[in-house]
Amino acid sequence: MKILFAPSEAKRSGGDHQKMQFCFNIDRETILQKYDEIVKHGSKEAVLKLFGTKELLDVDIFHTPTLKAVRRYTGVAYEYLDYDSLYPLYQEFIDEHLIIFSNLFGPLCAKDLIPFYKLKQGEVVGDIKPEKLYAPLCKNLLQDEEILDLRAGYYEKFYKPNFSLKMKFIKNGKVVSHWAKAYRGKILRQIAENQIDSFKKLRDFSFEGLRLKEIISKKSEEIWVMEIEEH
Repeated sequence: MKILFAPSEAKRSGGDHQKMQFCFNIDRETILQKYDEIVKHGSKEAVLKLFGTKELLDVDIFHTPTLKAVRRYTGVAYEYLDYDSLYPLYQEFIDEHLIIFSNLFGPLCAKDLIPFYKLKQGEVVGDIKPEKLYAPLCKNLLQDEEILDLRAGYYEKFYKPNFSLKMKFIKNGKVVSHWAKAYRGKILRQIAENQIDSFKKLRDFSFEGLRLKEIISKKSEEIWVMEIEEH
């Protein structure tokens, strides 16, 4: 079973490796070169638009240290996963089972080594739309795997599995958004700690702080409606 995850705007700087490293052999070179060209030679306005920030940042994707992708991202879901505090065995599980969909790098294994970067979600890199570039490259990426899709809906533009299991989070009968990110991280941590590597094991497991309220079955997906029980 592979678990699909979104990246985050928040990222840790620095790194402990020197080169980028990817588990999926797909063509990223064109978009990376275009990104680097804009960052180094584009106007201030073009760079700020690309970053989605108000201030320029020191970004050089080809000449800065790299980190594991799962450690590079520091948004809410990653805070609740808290990868660095997991036992090595559980970190290894994450490394092998988690796939993160980056706007710039496309599909990443958790253990892939990437530099610090900034790219606003939905932004075009020069004349390249990341989702248009990566969608055909990802089409047959995980066709023999069971897929737990914990991404935000936006990332289906990059890759839509033939069949996946998804989760929707509700509290007091209402769909939640911010807390959904937190619970994606909590769920991922519990999956790693319990070595849940199949749909069968997933269906037999009860997640802490959550109650399975409803299962919605469709042709290409099964949606679990999870009721948040914690206060």
